[in-house]
Amino acid sequence: MKKLTEILNIQYPIIMAPMFLVTNASMMIEAINSGIAAAVPALNYRTDEEFKAAITEIRSKTNGKGLGINLIVNKSNLKMKQQLATCVALKVDFIITSLGSPAKVIEVCKPLGIKVFCDVVEEKYAMKVEAMGADAVIAVNSKAGGHAGNLPPEKLIPLLKKYCKIPVISAGGVGTKEEVDHILKLGADGLSIGSPFIACVEAEISDEYKNACVEYGKEDIVMTTKISGTPCSVINTPYVQSVGTKQNWLEKVLSKNRRIKKWIKMFTFLKGMKAINKAAFTNTYKTVWCAGPSIEHTYQILPVKEIVARFVR
Repeated sequence: MKKLTEILNIQYPIIMAPMFLVTNASMMIEAINSGIAAAVPALNYRTDEEFKAAITEIRSKTNGKGLGINLIVNKSNLKMKQQLATCVALKVDFIITSLGSPAKVIEVCKPLGIKVFCDVVEEKYAMKVEAMGADAVIAVNSKAGGHAGNLPPEKLIPLLKKYCKIPVISAGGVGTKEEVDHILKLGADGLSIGSPFIACVEAEISDEYKNACVEYGKEDIVMTTKISGTPCSVINTPYVQSVGTKQNWLEKVLSKNRRIKKWIKMFTFLKGMKAINKAAFTNTYKTVWCAGPSIEHTYQILPVKEIVARFVR
C-alpha cells in the first residue's frame, strides 16, 4: 500500500490540515516548501476570483507537489460546483471531501489524476468511499479539531486498516514528533495535522485566537453542537460556557422535522460560521474558537516552517 509521501510525491507524510478561516496562501506556501502537503478550505475565499488567485499564487511560489483543496460536498455549500470546476481547471494535486458524498468529486477528478481523500469517522463509510474510487481516507478521530469523530486513533486506524485496502491518513491529536511516530506505528499511511498550525506567524486571524491556543490546553477543549448541529470541538472560553454546548429543545425539535430539517441545519451552519468568523478576526467577547486538544503542545506563536520542523526533525 502506498504511503502519503508516494501518493503526493512529498518529503514527509504530513498534510497541514485545512482549517476554516485560518488557512491561507502564505501558510500553504510555507508548508509545501517545508516538504509536507497542505490543504485550504475552498470556503475560505468569498469569490471564485479570489480562490483562483490564491491557487495560482501558491503554485508560483512552491517548489513541489502537495497543493490540496478541502471541499464541503453537502447541499449547504452552494458554491461546490464552481469550486470543483476551479480545482479541475487549475489542476490541484488533491481534494479532501467533507460532510457529504464524494461521488461527484471522484467522478470528475479520477480521470484527471487529481487525488481524492475523503473524511471518514467509521469503517462503514470508509468502505463506501473506497468502492466509489477514493484514493485514501482521512480518519477523523475523537481528538480532531473542528468536526471530530467518535473513536480514538488507537481504535480507528486499526479498524480502517482491517476493512480498507486504500491508504489511511490519521487526523487528530498530534502535537509532537513522538505523537507522529505513535500514529505511524499504529499503521497510518500519513497524518493530517491542523490545530498546532493555528498559532503561526503567517495566519491572518486575531492575536487573541492565536494566544488562546498558547494559553489553553487539552483540558480546555469541549464539543459543541450549537455551531453546525454536528459535534465540533472548540476552546471552552467563558463565552462558550455562558451559551452552553448543547442545542436547546426548540433547535432539537426543528432539526428532527422531516420537512424542514435540511433548512434548519443550513441555517444553524451559517449562523455558527458567522459567529466563528467574527471571533477569528476581531477582538470580541463572543469567542468561539475552533481547536483540538493538540494545542496542549503550543507554547508560542511560530512560523509555519518551525512548526513543521517540530514534527519531522
